[in-house]
Amino acid sequence: MTKTARDSGTAWFGACGPATMPTNFIADYWIDAVQRSILFLDVLRQRGNIARAHNAREAPHVLHYKAEILIDGRTLERPVNYALVRIIPPPGTHTDPHRRPFIVVDPRAGHGPGIGGMKQDSEIGVALNAGHPCYFVGFLPNPVPGQTVEDVCRAEALFVKQVAERHPDAEGKPVLIGNCQAGWQLMMMAAVNPDLCGPIMLAGSPLSYWAGVRGKNPLRYLGGLLGGTWLTALAGDLGAGIFDGADLVRNFEQMNPANTVWQKPYNVYAKVDTEAERFLDFETWWGSPVLLNAGEMQWIADNLFVGNKLTAGTLHTSDGVRIDLRNIRSPIVVFCSWGDDITPPQQALGWITDLYDEDREIVANGQTIVYTLHQSIGHLGIFVSGKVATREHQEFASAMDMIDLAPPGLYEAVITDVGEDTENPELIQGRYLFRLEHRSLADIRALGNNDPEDQLRFATAARVSDANLALYQTTLAPLVRAATTAQSAEALRALHPARLRFDLFSDQNPLMQPVKLLAEQVRENRQPTPADNPLLAMERMASDWMVTCLNTAAAARDSIQEQVFLSTYGAPWLQALMGFGPDAVKTLQRADHDVLREANEARLRAELETQFQTGGLTDAIIRALIYIRMPERSIDERGYNMAKALHDRQPAGVRLRLPALKAAFRDQYLLLLLDEARAVQAIPDLLPNDPAARRDALDGIQDVLTASGSLSAEAARRLAEIKALFVPVTLPATSDSAAAPEMAPLATAQSGPAPSIPVRPAPETGPPGAAAPAGRPTPSGEKTVQQARGTSAPIRTAAPAPSVRRNRTPGRKAK
Repeated sequence: MTKTARDSGTAWFGACGPATMPTNFIADYWIDAVQRSILFLDVLRQRGNIARAHNAREAPHVLHYKAEILIDGRTLERPVNYALVRIIPPPGTHTDPHRRPFIVVDPRAGHGPGIGGMKQDSEIGVALNAGHPCYFVGFLPNPVPGQTVEDVCRAEALFVKQVAERHPDAEGKPVLIGNCQAGWQLMMMAAVNPDLCGPIMLAGSPLSYWAGVRGKNPLRYLGGLLGGTWLTALAGDLGAGIFDGADLVRNFEQMNPANTVWQKPYNVYAKVDTEAERFLDFETWWGSPVLLNAGEMQWIADNLFVGNKLTAGTLHTSDGVRIDLRNIRSPIVVFCSWGDDITPPQQALGWITDLYDEDREIVANGQTIVYTLHQSIGHLGIFVSGKVATREHQEFASAMDMIDLAPPGLYEAVITDVGEDTENPELIQGRYLFRLEHRSLADIRALGNNDPEDQLRFATAARVSDANLALYQTTLAPLVRAATTAQSAEALRALHPARLRFDLFSDQNPLMQPVKLLAEQVRENRQPTPADNPLLAMERMASDWMVTCLNTAAAARDSIQEQVFLSTYGAPWLQALMGFGPDAVKTLQRADHDVLREANEARLRAELETQFQTGGLTDAIIRALIYIRMPERSIDERGYNMAKALHDRQPAGVRLRLPALKAAFRDQYLLLLLDEARAVQAIPDLLPNDPAARRDALDGIQDVLTASGSLSAEAARRLAEIKALFVPVTLPATSDSAAAPEMAPLATAQSGPAPSIPVRPAPETGPPGAAAPAGRPTPSGEKTVQQARGTSAPIRTAAPAPSVRRNRTPGRKAK
């Protein structure tokens, strides 16, 4: 045997010595391919060992941060396998106890906890870097016997209350971040406890499970194609009362077979020298499926996955309390993406149109809803974050106070880069400009949704599911339960493909023992092929061809499944059999009216009728800001940051705390919607008699308005109108009167009729500028007014406050 042949043989077995063989591209590629194969097998071996060690822990998680347990849910009156922990900031990271805390809740949708804090650039990491105290709600792999979804929601309410009590001086209630399935849990909890929470951020959370568009979103058809939730009940019975979360993991993987079967493993094989660490980190979380009680999973499948009852308002707690998402008083922030095939934008936002028919209903109900649409990020990337969604998480973390002050309505959060022509960049935090744009329900509907006929199909599938489930529980369930033992259930879980693939490639398999030694030898003599090797190019072409074939097969599968679903549940005979007559499309159930909530709304409207001429200088400033900004239909962080700086400079005893300020914005906004002309004409009744205090307030208004750039013609006209109300003509003009653009002739009333009761937005309504500075109270100026904003303190007018204007030119641009 020649030396070249001996070297080739050595390379074949992966123990490659010095490169003395011919350096042709075939040999180079062959050596590299064999070495990559051995290293790839070793990565799989490490993955299996890591998974076994990780799942052997009592509380496995993938949190990147150290944590301190505050409440163990197993000790509660209604025990659950959830726990509240405090995130310990890493060295060099400082949090401010006066800033509102953040609580991240991970999804219990098959995988273990920790994904919201798995990396430095995660939801927890972003909040910590912004100086917010952080808390995390995770769970154990095994449920407490008998625990229910309602028990989990009750525990989460206790967790939020505990965090709020730990931060009594925080400028706002805790921010809640619900990832995926945790989102609907938080929404249920907040609907029953509307006064407990601060802003709620839903990251990739499905709430409207039927929503979607034809040709996409095939997962929503799965329940109907399986004949309903009877298979969920069967899985729970075969598990001896336990539902294996690995089944949920498998459903996710089957959605994208190209990635599951080929792309993900090939990416590791092709980049085995650099990709192994990232792959192992992710697989540590992916390979640790958790368990649910069969009753928990059955409730979720019946009421959400197939029943879609959450947005219909037909769910009730065990003590009869109705779970109506319209009861939530906290701002709701929705982060979704066009690249998310598990929770598409329609399912993340469809609940809004399920609950409301007209834009005015959102305002009248007092809800603030903000959404943002990422163009490409996938489902896991939304809350895993990394660097893809860091921009969105950073901006939301810094803008929560601004969102909390936004009056009721629907907004889209628009995040743009700060350019050279951006005005007043010193008022922007970071590299991006955060702006809220007023939107309507038409914008949500334009994203695409079911037509009435498709809604009827899903309703038919839900009734078929109920019938099949009842049939199973009556006939087969007793037999399955009698034949199932704890040992058989455990064996089924151990043999599940989602677990078996990890065990087969671990050191538990004797055939994997030589892999570790071979991999060590390969690393010592690694010989990667040059990037321009033609065989390497052919390998990548073959990989692309494989992906194309798998994607084509998946698309064909999805198309067939959609057609089967539509034709089956669109059959008139089946719809009639399930109780839907010819006119059922017109009578499909929507969210019912809540008499108590509507009575409260009517009471608020009646109270507002008495509030036009009551209040103080702060109310006048806020009313003026909202009135001027209404035509703009948008607000960005520059106006808010200017207003906050002015507000923060006021004496501690004068400044309004965030809850009172938020209520003031809400009330003044509603007053303007109720009767704009009357509200504007009443502003002088709110002002103090001191001319200096009026001028100082007007200076602050102009600073806030010009912070976001030049005013439009209509806004300038309105500012001139407000100036005439704040500074009568008998008083000298302010020194900054030239700061605003040329004003149109003064007007004291709106053209056209004002909205009538009930509250109805005017056609040109939009969000206000931002919070305004409060004046200094004076005992002689007190007005005996009781505001309908949840505060018992009387409203006082303001005496002169020290000037807090900045020495800058309004509308200055970046250089």
